[in-house]
Amino acid sequence: MKHSRTTLLALIFFIVIICESNSSLANDETFTQCLTSNSDPKHPISSAVIFSGNSSYSSVLEAYIRNLRFNTSATPKPFLIIAATHESHVQAAVTCGRRHNLQMKTRSGGHDYDGLSYVTYSGKPFFVLDMFNLRSVDVDLASKTAWVQSGAILGEVYYYIWEKSKTLAYPAGICPTVGVGGHVSGGGYGNMMRKYGLTVDNTIDARMVDVNGNILDRKMMGEDLYWAINGGGGGSFGVVLAYKINLVEVPENVTVFRVSRTLEQNAPDIVHQWQQVASVLPDELFIRVVIDVVNGTVSSQKTVRASFVGMFLGDATRLLSILNRRLPELGLVRSDCTETSWIQSVLFWTNIRVGTSETVLLQRNQTVNYLKRKSDYVREPISRTGLESIWKKMIELEIPTMAFNPYGGMMGRVPSTATPFPYRAGNLWKIQYGANWREDRLTNRYMELTRELYWFMTPFVSKNPRQSYFNYRDVDLGINSHDGVVRSYVEGERYGKKYFNGNFERLVKIKTRVDSGNFFRNEQSIPVKP
Repeated sequence: MKHSRTTLLALIFFIVIICESNSSLANDETFTQCLTSNSDPKHPISSAVIFSGNSSYSSVLEAYIRNLRFNTSATPKPFLIIAATHESHVQAAVTCGRRHNLQMKTRSGGHDYDGLSYVTYSGKPFFVLDMFNLRSVDVDLASKTAWVQSGAILGEVYYYIWEKSKTLAYPAGICPTVGVGGHVSGGGYGNMMRKYGLTVDNTIDARMVDVNGNILDRKMMGEDLYWAINGGGGGSFGVVLAYKINLVEVPENVTVFRVSRTLEQNAPDIVHQWQQVASVLPDELFIRVVIDVVNGTVSSQKTVRASFVGMFLGDATRLLSILNRRLPELGLVRSDCTETSWIQSVLFWTNIRVGTSETVLLQRNQTVNYLKRKSDYVREPISRTGLESIWKKMIELEIPTMAFNPYGGMMGRVPSTATPFPYRAGNLWKIQYGANWREDRLTNRYMELTRELYWFMTPFVSKNPRQSYFNYRDVDLGINSHDGVVRSYVEGERYGKKYFNGNFERLVKIKTRVDSGNFFRNEQSIPVKP
């Protein structure tokens, strides 16, 4: 009885919200009635609809909030969550959201850094279409492909590939809890990108729900729309249900290493040489550099630490031969290297002990922090003087970190227009700026420190536009209020050209053709053409 009363109150509250938002209720049909009538009766949607008054509402909402900045009492919350368990639930959400003029946010893994898949900056009512139940991974060894639903996490993808083959893999991100939907559609990358490119370079088909509620595959949607959702962010054009991906070959054993050096341990010389060679090393070798500030040998002093984290698709003997010749400053020795299976290397990159059971990749929980991320691209080596100024600035700021991710290899061989992801040849490495913290009271300070480092780096990074990585969503680049078509386009162009450069206008053209009413929108979606 108590549960029924709670549900009734939630329903009344929900209807009031809808009315206040001036939604169109055709023939007095409620949104929930619309959902029921537009989903497959063999798969009732009622159990997937979670009102704000339901006992499971908070746990479902918070399960995939990966940034504590968006889990406070002041954070705008959806009035309803549709935790879809069948494709017809997605179709119903789109059909009824559009019919009732409601904003829909689509979430797969919740790792979008500024929360655009589950919060709103407009203050208007919205609901969340949560894809976490749609997580199947269907591996076909004969064709070396897999169909992967958008709600799967990368750890599940890696695990189920490994279950069937020890020499096949998928070139995607190093974080196992990242959701497939956002990662793939935005041009996800990982430590095999120099060998095999991005996620979007290894997709061959997709299934999506369009603005009319129809399910389309690549042939039905056409090459233009397929191009757009394969790197331009699926959330601007529809709801991607699944991607068909190519699997790539890896050796039975790979070699990984992690070596840290401080300023006093020759880090400046190593980083200076790294930037000369990292993008021209053999495609099989990826060496990330993580720069942070740590305590020096004297406790009252701070110093900069550079951690070189690498993976080589081969054995340690060949790796040492390459690095002793190309990057001798690093001083890598055999004891620094670990030869292991590719699936175990995933654990290494996630700071999980090599030898741990691979089933850990199926775990969806993770430690959550307050965080801020930003991005840049470097096209020219930074001088020694420039690097020295960066070290000094980082010691001054102390908190923000930088991760340098090298390009070259396959990244330089794919044309910039092949997918919406434009930053290929000519880029030496990508920078990710980051800050993590544990207390809300530190939010403003830590975010400003991260921004200060970003602005300090202006002379050293790309220009006109200053390039940014779409999957590292950053609302500092601009927010779209969607207040009129002309204003929306101007606001969208501000961040859109930084993310997509010359591919932005093609994305706008496709968006205008397939979703002229701009139903699929968020604060950094592709706008329609005025």
